[in-house]
Amino acid sequence: MKRQELERHLRFHGANLLREGGSHSLWGFDAERSTSLPRHREIDYRLARKICRDLDIPVPEGAR
Repeated sequence: MKRQELERHLRFHGANLLREGGSHSLWGFDAERSTSLPRHREIDYRLARKICRDLDIPVPEGAR
């Protein structure tokens, strides 16, 4: 799935961009519920599902 689509899905469910790292962005709600999102154009559907599970939000349609 496209990274932009996943970011849109995360924002829709209330997650925020916490900080930018060297090759990853840290997304989440606070320091305890956060996960890293790699900076690739395409995110593998398995990784997208793991990111959503880490944040306790529903899995997007494109990652099922």
